[in-house]
Amino acid sequence: MIVHLVDGTYELFRQFYGRRHATKGEDQPFGAVVGVLHSVLEMIEKGATHVGVATDHVIESFRNDLWAGYKTGEGIEPALLAQFHPLEDALTAMGVAVWPMTELEADDALASAAQIAAGDDRVEKVCIWTPDKDLAQCVRGRRVVQVDRKGQKIRNAEGVRAKFGVEAALIPDFLALVGDAADGYPGIPGIGAITAARLLNQHGGIEAFPPDVLGDARDLALLFKDLATLRTDAALFRDVDDLKWRGPTRAFAACVDRLGDARLLERGTQIQHVGA
Repeated sequence: MIVHLVDGTYELFRQFYGRRHATKGEDQPFGAVVGVLHSVLEMIEKGATHVGVATDHVIESFRNDLWAGYKTGEGIEPALLAQFHPLEDALTAMGVAVWPMTELEADDALASAAQIAAGDDRVEKVCIWTPDKDLAQCVRGRRVVQVDRKGQKIRNAEGVRAKFGVEAALIPDFLALVGDAADGYPGIPGIGAITAARLLNQHGGIEAFPPDVLGDARDLALLFKDLATLRTDAALFRDVDDLKWRGPTRAFAACVDRLGDARLLERGTQIQHVGA
């Protein structure tokens, strides 16, 4: 089987701003939620059987206690922020496994789910649906891959090295050195992507760097590495069979009424009947 793990937070952002462009700035109350649901149903129509979606139930996480500048919910438009919890409820009603994260982030959930799924011999491939460079650290050979829906790219271990210049396992070190503006940490001054890749390929992880390479910035680099390292110990599910889509629940009809898109119920029911 193939396990599909979806970055619900990214998908919600993508749908929100994509629809805003299409509607010339007019935000529908649940427009992004509807878009994500259709996107997941499309995956199932195309053959996905085991699907899990991770979301940021709250934007802040334990990382905000480690670094004051780490990303927060500040600046997220209220019309978008208001759709996070409805998305989680709608996915549950649609019969899709969803992991709303609080202390950890959605990225940590995806990393944890990938590790659990990859540990099952029945799983031939794990696809992590997100372009987020943090998730590149989870890629393993051709078995655990990263899928960029927007860019239409599938990135395996070779692809990670081609893009970043380092092995997947060194992505946290790479990000620590070059920084991650989206997550709110700046990296180490004077070190760009090319220099970071050269140092990591020469010495290995930051812990193995000779003292004179980073000097006084060593502790800061290790802190940023901790921020960039995804946690893989979230107890999300015990068995990959828990991710098998068996069709919408009875609550989905009422959910669709609230969302205002009857096509969702028609589409979900039709897929269920075809797969029965």
